[in-house]
Amino acid sequence: MEEIGHWINGKRVAGTSGRSADVWNPATGEVQAKVALASTAEIEAAVADAAAAQAGWAATNPQRRARVMMEFVRLLNRDMDKLAEALSREHGKTIPDAKGDVQRGLEVVEFCIGAPHLLKGEFTDSAGPGIDMYSMRQPIGVAAGITPFNFPAMIPMWKMAPALVCGNAFILKPSERDPSVPLMLAELMQEAGLPDSVLQVINGDKEAVDAILDNPTIAGIGFVGSTPIAQYIYERGCANGKRVQCFGGAKNHMIIMPDADLDQAADALVGAGYGAAGERCMAISVAVPVGEETADRLIEKLVPKIEALKVGPYTAGNDVDYGPVVTPQAKDNILRLVQSGIDAGAELVVDGRDFSLQGYEDGFFIGPHLFDRVTPDMDIYRKEIFGPVLSTVRAGSYEEALKLAMDHEYGNGTAIFTRDGDAARDFAARVNVGMVGINVPIPVPLAYHTFGGWKKSVFGDLNQHGPDAFRFYTKTKTVTARWPSGIKEGGEFSIPVME
Repeated sequence: MEEIGHWINGKRVAGTSGRSADVWNPATGEVQAKVALASTAEIEAAVADAAAAQAGWAATNPQRRARVMMEFVRLLNRDMDKLAEALSREHGKTIPDAKGDVQRGLEVVEFCIGAPHLLKGEFTDSAGPGIDMYSMRQPIGVAAGITPFNFPAMIPMWKMAPALVCGNAFILKPSERDPSVPLMLAELMQEAGLPDSVLQVINGDKEAVDAILDNPTIAGIGFVGSTPIAQYIYERGCANGKRVQCFGGAKNHMIIMPDADLDQAADALVGAGYGAAGERCMAISVAVPVGEETADRLIEKLVPKIEALKVGPYTAGNDVDYGPVVTPQAKDNILRLVQSGIDAGAELVVDGRDFSLQGYEDGFFIGPHLFDRVTPDMDIYRKEIFGPVLSTVRAGSYEEALKLAMDHEYGNGTAIFTRDGDAARDFAARVNVGMVGINVPIPVPLAYHTFGGWKKSVFGDLNQHGPDAFRFYTKTKTVTARWPSGIKEGGEFSIPVME
């Protein structure tokens, strides 16, 4: 059986803790590898080596650091098929979806090529008599990223590329459920010219996470995952004096107005609700049709589209709509929540509980589910299911639909489908959610904007990628300079002011 270790000081190494975790093949239900789980001592040694390498990397000018990112982009495109296959094998995504995972990470790396411009400071000439004032953006030192299983290529790149191009060293602790792609990314980064030890990839569980949170050398931490863990990492990291940004759970609502193109809305809901088996923080999991007639017509259009979805392994071809969920525990949790919806009185319009795929009976496949007449007190509405389950909550008016999205504790993404520009503009202005789509179901911003939710979907002040990433991974130093004229005039004992 394959043994997966870590990437330390420019090479793959075996773990030394004696502990490991199973890496499943989600399609077959078999354990395909064992991944090492790092000890606190392993984390501390890797951080120390990264800190020693960081000074030289920070002294490398931004243009040369950007050239490493430029070459990394070329290598990502070269190895796209290899990366996608490895990702699909461990996560279960279809190949097109896996390539999209890599591509959205690659786009952030492309943005980072602009580091020489993005890292420019500010300068004021003659701020006072003979005084110039300027500010510099400098790296924070050693940063760390703790990333989730559902985007094993994209989110590691969202974290490490801005951190590295800003001149930091970076410790990546990816999900132990699908660890191969992050190690492959480290190899490509080295091939692109990144010095040894500047990027360390360490697999692990809670012991590794706590070691990162408590390590005094690590100055900043980025996390993506569930809200309870996001809050834990934020609180412990901040208590230890670190800069921390954590992105948590979601329950994304899509409002469908009576004037919406319902064919377009139904297609959008199917793609956004069931793509990647619903294992996306930006998946639409709640449809909110406004008015009973809108709801009835929407359900009528959704049912045949959902029933026609093709569920299967990534090896079955590019026409597969979605694959298995990542682990047996994930499957059990989704089915438990589905049962809770039935028990609470929601109407299960499409029932995927008995789904079975010939030849893959032991895989972690779940058929698509569609609930109607869900109410806000139900667990299937309140909790993030992270599976192929779409809930329909009927609203009597636009204001009621808006209130549903605003009252939910999560505020990651939302969307409205309408032909009414005034309604769309009002929705975008008033809704207390971080990312808003107008006739766009999954409003993930492009790399040169920033990604982040509101409410319990985020802990911290700055978003991911875009300009915010450069703010997060740097600190500002402001210099006030006066060069003496050579004429001694005596000391000044009052605060200097402009004249």
